[in-house]
Amino acid sequence: MNAAELEGIIRLGETSRVQFKLTLDHQDKIAAELIAMANAKGGMIVFGVEDKTGDIAGLDYATLQTINNKMATIANDLVKPPVYLFTEALKLKQRNLLIVYIDEGVNKPYKDNNGTIWLKQGSDKRKLLDNAEIARLFQQSANLSADEMEVYGTSINDVDEWLFSTYFKGEFGYTWQEKNLSFEQALRVKKVLRNKHLTLAGLLFFGREPQAWKPAFTIKTVSFFGNDITGTAYRNKQDDIPGPIPELYKQGMMFLSSNLRHLQKDPDFNSRGVLEISEIALRETLQNALIHRDYFKNAPVRLFVFDNRVEIISPGTLPNSLTVEEVKYGNPVIRNNQIAALSSRTLPYSGLGSGLRRAFAEQPDIELVNDTAGEQFIVRIPRPAEV
Repeated sequence: MNAAELEGIIRLGETSRVQFKLTLDHQDKIAAELIAMANAKGGMIVFGVEDKTGDIAGLDYATLQTINNKMATIANDLVKPPVYLFTEALKLKQRNLLIVYIDEGVNKPYKDNNGTIWLKQGSDKRKLLDNAEIARLFQQSANLSADEMEVYGTSINDVDEWLFSTYFKGEFGYTWQEKNLSFEQALRVKKVLRNKHLTLAGLLFFGREPQAWKPAFTIKTVSFFGNDITGTAYRNKQDDIPGPIPELYKQGMMFLSSNLRHLQKDPDFNSRGVLEISEIALRETLQNALIHRDYFKNAPVRLFVFDNRVEIISPGTLPNSLTVEEVKYGNPVIRNNQIAALSSRTLPYSGLGSGLRRAFAEQPDIELVNDTAGEQFIVRIPRPAEV
């Protein structure tokens, strides 16, 4: 960074990724700041700047060196696990400043010596107490996958044996009996059962009643009159479509197909109409919503049909700093590995990261919105104007 860039950053004030400190006063507070940034998207602390006013006070040589050395100690001794820092000294308006860079952590969640987890909240920070949020931090560091977690209270008795047996024979060409496995051994091999409990993936694919244990993991559908989500008039509405994921996909596609127009492309009256929105685009985006959603969020997938558009909304934003542009061009980060693996044999899903590319090839006007404020991912597909 050069002096002009730094001056521009200081003029804009503190943000989630930029903090000012006049000097290093309370080491525990500095540790909390490092932790909050490492648990979020990273950032920088600029020493020698008044935090409330942005005034550049500067540091003398000895103070700058002392802070530089102490920051390394704080990062190693007061942050668990330790974080790695990069420091840089710059002169601005004839005053020395020290910049400490903190990368987004790869081993979240980071804690202080008291076990407290800190997270950025705007330009400030807050203690993290919610178990679901803590679990999401584990997931971001690839230490925990929601779909491989055990669903406590479930057991082998909650498995639909026909569903699992059909899947097993489809994958291997033999029944589990022909493979000389017990039913329980077969379930463990496919990570459906762990420590006597069903995994979330196992429940959502082979459970007798998945929503009896996870009632929010459904699909909600509304076909509105008009274009406003707050509208009270609807053509069709179905709350909480239940079932395993393949059934949710089937019912979701049926809802979309039955609530969209089928256009006549062939002059023959008896010819089959073509759906007004590409079926491939709907298929790929609905699959993504079910497979790649954030299962740490206790919320349903939502399908909305408006007069001018379709919206497919999945809980959770894109994982691991993935951007909308990256997913458009086939750069997948699989959040739910086991669900993705099971989907490759039960849904028209390849898992190669090419689904959205196919969707855009068929329907170039798709809009993708990574809604960080609402913690959701929105797919918007315009409907053609009615002739």
